[in-house]
Amino acid sequence: MTLLATQAARYSILQVDLPGGEPVNAGVLLEDSAENRLWIRMRRDWDAIAPEEAEVLAELESDLAAKSEELGARRVMEHLEDTLSNTVRVSDSKEIVIGDFDRALARLYRQHVQSSVREFVTHLPRYSLAVAAGKFLENREVTAEGWEEAPGDLKVTPEMFVARIAGRSMEPRIPDGSLCVFKMGVAGSRQGRLVLVEHAGGGTNDRYTVKRYRSEKSAGGADEPQGAWTHTRITLESLNPEFASWDLDPAEDRFRILAEFIRVLD
Repeated sequence: MTLLATQAARYSILQVDLPGGEPVNAGVLLEDSAENRLWIRMRRDWDAIAPEEAEVLAELESDLAAKSEELGARRVMEHLEDTLSNTVRVSDSKEIVIGDFDRALARLYRQHVQSSVREFVTHLPRYSLAVAAGKFLENREVTAEGWEEAPGDLKVTPEMFVARIAGRSMEPRIPDGSLCVFKMGVAGSRQGRLVLVEHAGGGTNDRYTVKRYRSEKSAGGADEPQGAWTHTRITLESLNPEFASWDLDPAEDRFRILAEFIRVLD
């Protein structure tokens, strides 16, 4: 079994009092004491909820990141606790045990910050895998289960969606139960890419999986067009050595490539 090392950390919620309204959670500050690093994620919808202060509030994340680089996480947190005003304040820190800071930050952000949904601008639709297959493979009209905010460094496109993946075959890259971003189709070569696969003969719990795509090709025969190549072997590889990879017959249609894996959200 793949085991992740864990460590203690502390997190706080940064809050902002909006003019004439209730205070809102602006973001999450996650302190890595071992590395003296501050992990930061802030909301991005200030133009919608506080248009007059949007320009200033939008700079909070970069300002905090710069101070963290200069002073270290602990000194930044002490500075915030001592100097923030009644308008911008930080909650008392809480201890948490985590294995991965990036995923923990995303999870805490989802739990504590409810930002405005801007479809295919800051947010992506969340589907069950079966519904996603119907939409992207069979062009069915479907309704999203909800909308998930994408990280600020991800360029969102209408071909992207979010789904939860069960299983350990792709650990540690994709932990069991991860909420992941996928992109419909695979542009260019699939070789070496992680893909979401539908197994037509699979049951309810193993019909969909993520695997690394590998293929071997050979030049076409005499009756094939010049320059044509054909697949002689296709392998869907598990990253976790505890799980077998699958060798496919290129002529079979039991497996369909649904989408390309982009990243883990949490």
